[in-house]
Amino acid sequence: MKLGYVFADETLLRLALTHRSAGRPNNERLEFLGDALVNLIVAEMLFEQRPRADEGELSRLRAQLVSEPSLAERARELGLGDELRLGPGELKSGGFRRDSILADGFEALVAAIYLDGGFEACRGWVRGVFASPVAEVGAPRKDPKTRLQEWLQARGLPLPHYELLAERGEDHARRFEVACVLEQPQALRFEGAGGSRRAAEQAAAEAALASLVDPDEP
Repeated sequence: MKLGYVFADETLLRLALTHRSAGRPNNERLEFLGDALVNLIVAEMLFEQRPRADEGELSRLRAQLVSEPSLAERARELGLGDELRLGPGELKSGGFRRDSILADGFEALVAAIYLDGGFEACRGWVRGVFASPVAEVGAPRKDPKTRLQEWLQARGLPLPHYELLAERGEDHARRFEVACVLEQPQALRFEGAGGSRRAAEQAAAEAALASLVDPDEP
């Protein structure tokens, strides 16, 4: 696990990585404490870095950053799932990949660092883990065509081309159907529709991304 922190008391680390399915003692109480710590430290980071944001925007951004999917992503970055102690049922069902279990484990880990090293050690560690997510949260998301193009370019693959399949309806309510055609990694076609050709192309590119890109991929 790429932890970046050395425990003085490794029993705290073991406890943080023990899911309730593995029996008692487990990490449930640590989750409770870690949740409060993550919320506080992320709120502090947003308060510092977004001086013009009002309370509503700060609350919205914090909610995104401390959401279950976000915390699970932080856990995956650390390789936490491979270290979790799970019961036989959770092991069989792939619990080490589940967002809820990963997020809970991350919160428990934060609490364990706090109990082991104190608040400043915990604060510094959490700030390091969340440095990039806090800087990027709320940034405009690139459109699907751009994201697909960048995904293909990063892998040295040819760019897609778009074919108009159909144009229907009256002038005031046109409907376009478009195919996004990929030559590699294999010959594939993805279709999309919209009220303009551009919108249809974006829909087709979104369909391609949904099929090609791993949900855990950044």
